[in-house]
Amino acid sequence: MAAAIAFTSCVGKKKFVDLQSQLAQSQSSLESCSDDLLKYKQDLTKAESDLANERASSSNTAKLREEQMKDLRSQVTDLQSARNQQMQQVEGLTVLSKAAADNIDKTLVQLASRDEYINTLRSAKNKADSMNLALAINLTKSLGIDINDEDVDIKVDRTVVMINLSDKMLYRSGSSRLTARANDVLGKIAKIIKARPELEVMVEGYTDDQSISTDCIQDNWDLSVKRATSVVRVLQENFEVDPNKLIAAGRGEYNAKADNETMEGRAINRRTRIILMPKIEQFYDLLDPDKGK
Repeated sequence: MAAAIAFTSCVGKKKFVDLQSQLAQSQSSLESCSDDLLKYKQDLTKAESDLANERASSSNTAKLREEQMKDLRSQVTDLQSARNQQMQQVEGLTVLSKAAADNIDKTLVQLASRDEYINTLRSAKNKADSMNLALAINLTKSLGIDINDEDVDIKVDRTVVMINLSDKMLYRSGSSRLTARANDVLGKIAKIIKARPELEVMVEGYTDDQSISTDCIQDNWDLSVKRATSVVRVLQENFEVDPNKLIAAGRGEYNAKADNETMEGRAINRRTRIILMPKIEQFYDLLDPDKGK
């Protein structure tokens, strides 16, 4: 019995030891498994966090991509609109270019016509200048005056003949009394006037700007009028020119032709102008040297 009890005790102890050993192994395995579980949980948590981050990142990336695509769509729309406007401008410019080309052609035609007109006018002016020169020469010869005589200047403006006579040829100094030479020249001018009944004649007196005041002459206005009146009176009384065609006018010191600061300029300004205003047919008659006399 004692042996049986001892044997039984030995077997129980061994089994107990085995069980303890198994328990220790199981505990060790449990701890290892717990550690592994914890690690896997941590890995799972990390994986879940990474997945969430990736999903968030993917969402942000998707949103960013969507915004970029939206911007690109807007840019495409703007570019299409700009292209359409440019196409319209090109079409408009094409129409304008055609209109401009047509206008240029018309302008060239007009310029050609204008050039022809200008050439015609230039030719007419040259012809008129030649006629005026011929008329001035004819009248100068008709008056028996040297063409280079500084006391006589004959000009033609359109169909008006202007004969400028210096004061020293016509008057005594500071006076309206005519000289002997004046009677000779005015007599020849009277023949030209009387040969054309419809010719009108204006006599204009001019002075320099030097003041004058005497018992007989009040000022330059007065002197210029008196000088013009003296010429008209001689044409009427001495050479029987019809007074109905005569006009006497005084310009005083105004409408000067030269500078009054010099003696030469003042001498030029002291003049008497006889203006012949013929009809157009009479103007052309004056071009004939024979008729001009």
